[in-house]
Amino acid sequence: MPGSAAILLRPIGALYGMAMRLRNRLYDRGVFKSWRSPIPVVSVGNITTGGTGKTPLVDWIVKFYETSGVATAIVSRGYGRWTKGVQLVSDGKRILLGSRDAGDETAMLAARNPSTIVIVAEQRVEGVQFLMRQFADRLPGVIVLDDAFQHRKIGRDLDIVVVNASAPRELDVMLPAGRLREPLRGLLRADVIILGKITDQIKAAPLLARLKEYGKPVLRSKIKPGKLMKVDTSESGGVEPSLKALAFAGIGAPAGFLHSLDEAGISVMATKFFRDHEPYTEAAIRSIIGEAKRQALVPVTTEKDWFRIADDPALARMLAEAGCRYLTIEPEFPDGAKELERRLMGVVKR
Repeated sequence: MPGSAAILLRPIGALYGMAMRLRNRLYDRGVFKSWRSPIPVVSVGNITTGGTGKTPLVDWIVKFYETSGVATAIVSRGYGRWTKGVQLVSDGKRILLGSRDAGDETAMLAARNPSTIVIVAEQRVEGVQFLMRQFADRLPGVIVLDDAFQHRKIGRDLDIVVVNASAPRELDVMLPAGRLREPLRGLLRADVIILGKITDQIKAAPLLARLKEYGKPVLRSKIKPGKLMKVDTSESGGVEPSLKALAFAGIGAPAGFLHSLDEAGISVMATKFFRDHEPYTEAAIRSIIGEAKRQALVPVTTEKDWFRIADDPALARMLAEAGCRYLTIEPEFPDGAKELERRLMGVVKR
């Protein structure tokens, strides 16, 4: 946001911060009540808007539980979806909704975890109650709430907050002038803080120290590039990363995507970025493909963007014919994986 506009919006941000402090105080004092699920709940959320690496962490947690023998369900708001209310995205056997009806991040999580029940609901309480009615014969052992730190209508047994290490200034200015969703004091509610997207341990040290002042465990995490997948309307396959790319994406923090491409050994020669969750149009895809052809480059995008595009068969076919790729990513914990695993298992053993 331009500096002059941000300055003009700061008074609104101050009022918004006061409103969030009052709301949190009313919850803390029991004036506003939180509903408790009979199934253990793990929440993964942010204290800022934009990309923090939250979705890859949700995926990592679900896979950890599954490999530990704990059946898991995901309940998400489904940001950017065209539907309203409670919607069943996957029943753990079949994927029922695509990204338009479920949201791109939720559709991706469902595809990456085919045995997991996935539900979208603006009101997480309604989503969990729907789960309990519809799947009474095979209830999960734990529910993972995606993007729910500020959604206090539902209680949680473990509250995880992800902070973007690559953008420390995001923690200083409230919405709408900045990206802070609530005053930093809200971190006192967290059980675990994850400092994610670390690309330089030395540069991340001041922010790490700042977060530790809240008296919560702070685990370090970085994004590790996975496979570079060739887009296909049937089944994607891995390809070698030695190519020159036109990188395109509509995500909150494109710098992290570029860093992942660099780590994967992909030479980015041109870029084209859109707003976070922005729907792709035929004109935008034609522009991407045309620019890539002019410079003899391969279009490369994020996995989340591909799920948003793949819901439109015509756009997916155009990119498949252009040889488009997408890069998968996953979180990596230099020293905190065991601590996170211990806390996750502590939830289901209570």
